[in-house]
Amino acid sequence: MVQNPKRYTITAALPYTNGPIHIGHLAGVYVPGDIYARFLRLQGKDVAYICGSDEHGVAISMKAKKEGITPQEVIDKYDGIIRQSFIDFGISFDNYSRTSAKIHHETASEFFRKLYDEGKFIEETTDQLYDEKADQFLADRFVIGTCPKCGNEEAYGDQCEKCGSSWNATDLINPKSTITGTKPVLKSTKHWFLPLNEYSDFLQKWIVEGHKNDWKPNVYGQVKSWIDGGLEPRAVTRDLDWGIDVPVEGAEGKKLYVWFDAPIGYISSTKEWAARKGKDWEPYWKSDDTKLVHFIGKDNIVFHCVIFPAMLKAEGSYILPDNVPANEFLNLEGNKLSTSKNWAVWLHEYLIDFPEKQDALRYALTANAPETQDNDFTWKSFQARNNNELAAIFGNFINRVVVLTNKYYDGIVPAPNEFNAIDEATLTELKAYPAVIASSVERYRFREALGEMMNVARLGNKYLADEEPWKMVKTDPERVKTQMYVALQIAAALRVLAEPFLPFTANKLANILKLDELNWNKVAETSDLLPAGHKIGEAEILFAQIEDAEIQKQIDKLETTKKANVVATNNKIMPQKETATFDDFSKIDLRVGTIIEAEKMPKADKLLVLKVDTGLDVRTIVSGIAEHFTPEEVIGKRVTVLVNLAPRALRGVESQGMLLLTNNAEGKLVFVSPEAEGVENGATIS
Repeated sequence: MVQNPKRYTITAALPYTNGPIHIGHLAGVYVPGDIYARFLRLQGKDVAYICGSDEHGVAISMKAKKEGITPQEVIDKYDGIIRQSFIDFGISFDNYSRTSAKIHHETASEFFRKLYDEGKFIEETTDQLYDEKADQFLADRFVIGTCPKCGNEEAYGDQCEKCGSSWNATDLINPKSTITGTKPVLKSTKHWFLPLNEYSDFLQKWIVEGHKNDWKPNVYGQVKSWIDGGLEPRAVTRDLDWGIDVPVEGAEGKKLYVWFDAPIGYISSTKEWAARKGKDWEPYWKSDDTKLVHFIGKDNIVFHCVIFPAMLKAEGSYILPDNVPANEFLNLEGNKLSTSKNWAVWLHEYLIDFPEKQDALRYALTANAPETQDNDFTWKSFQARNNNELAAIFGNFINRVVVLTNKYYDGIVPAPNEFNAIDEATLTELKAYPAVIASSVERYRFREALGEMMNVARLGNKYLADEEPWKMVKTDPERVKTQMYVALQIAAALRVLAEPFLPFTANKLANILKLDELNWNKVAETSDLLPAGHKIGEAEILFAQIEDAEIQKQIDKLETTKKANVVATNNKIMPQKETATFDDFSKIDLRVGTIIEAEKMPKADKLLVLKVDTGLDVRTIVSGIAEHFTPEEVIGKRVTVLVNLAPRALRGVESQGMLLLTNNAEGKLVFVSPEAEGVENGATIS
């Protein structure tokens, strides 16, 4: 860990410009990064909060093909939407660049060329997946197949989004081209590889020994598993028609692979920022007294904790990340967020439907942040967070203080009289909160930090409820001056302490209290944040109630999406396969069977391990139906079994057949079951 850093370089994962930003991106990356950056700035730290659009991924080409436009049109469209959404939502990047910028192409090319000239790459001709029908090599995201680790049948060519494992596309089981739907073949092509195996000892010492106690368990565990499993060379180039040209001779038609190109975008974006500010960019990436922190989602852990550090180490002049506080995934109304199925809350649409409620969403996402496990966002809980917490606790306290100050003293902060024990205890507790909140933020526990900030508002509400100045003013008006002075100091502290979490609210509060100064440490040092004689403004609503009708509109929108997905699934009839001869068909042996035992495969969300009585024998079949059926539901089910399928090992268990299932009219997965009476296990189906 960097002790007493002079500056902070904070990066947020570069969003793909193949679609807008949704709440999963915000909860996992951009809101936590923004809280951290704003907190540091409040302490007067030198901060560079860096991001930009990732515009060279295969996802861009896929989106362009789908929409019938050019990749350039895709990136220009979504860069504009994403950039404006971040501005409107208050994400305070110091620089937001794009990887199509000239400075990035130059930076990435120079980085590659330096490693190439120093012999840090391996040049190899290897077999890669090739789509003969499309006449092109298949980049990783143009291939799907079965994950060799967890059995997920919709894994990509480079990574399984189900279990987080990463590999080469040739490792997939039953790969299929997403372009034509055909099975790819292997074809030789030349590429350059970064020999990660040569950096195993370095990574072992740096991560496993150096960050065991300060990195989040989910990050440390995933990285350790990767290292313990043995690292292999990874290609840094690809056969593509979109991206940065490989800057060496003999590399015509080849581009830098996006995982090599994209993280260098942090460096080029910092260069762009420094040039605009008239600063030197190098200390932010090459000085040992700089703290580098990456904010990412869990699907990017391996790239930021293994591959990018190996790249930086190979280059030789860069610092390494001090921490990578990756979050888990956020689900929506009980289901996984899916851009392809439009199962998401899109930021640009939210800002239209809920104008002036940026902080309500920031609060809900932080209070329910998936810091240690996947969490679920629901519209009802969002409404409750706004109405029952922000409005009822924070907003209520500020409103009472401001209304009473204007009512009793025409908005002038009264001079306090002698403090009693309750006053002193309250002000002492108030002074402790900056350190308490800071401790949580510095350990990347933003949900905990937000709770402590809200405890300041609770402190204020309790103080007013216990002291009851609206009653005391009738019998002891001098005492009320002290009470209102104390309450106003709590309000002033909230103006500062809320800023990292609720920046729009903090600005409103600054206008109400006429308090522009932002100084985190001052809250801990003095009880005179709003001095006697200072005039505040009139009360205004900080958090308007969110009505049931507004929430129902969002729920109805999702329900419409769900129904459209079911229709799309039902209408997605597979085309007829190639003609089969009678001899081909006669090889298939379908039998009636009964499931007699069932249990979940350990550490595999999708797989059930079944014992099936086929009449011939009792055999083990591994089936990817665990997301649709519990083990208890399937025991006793009559099923159709393909009994002469070649056995295949899945996560160490040999599967000795396959069950037949289909989707019904509602899109629900159902068994193809033999229902005729008197049919025994083992009966053939013809």
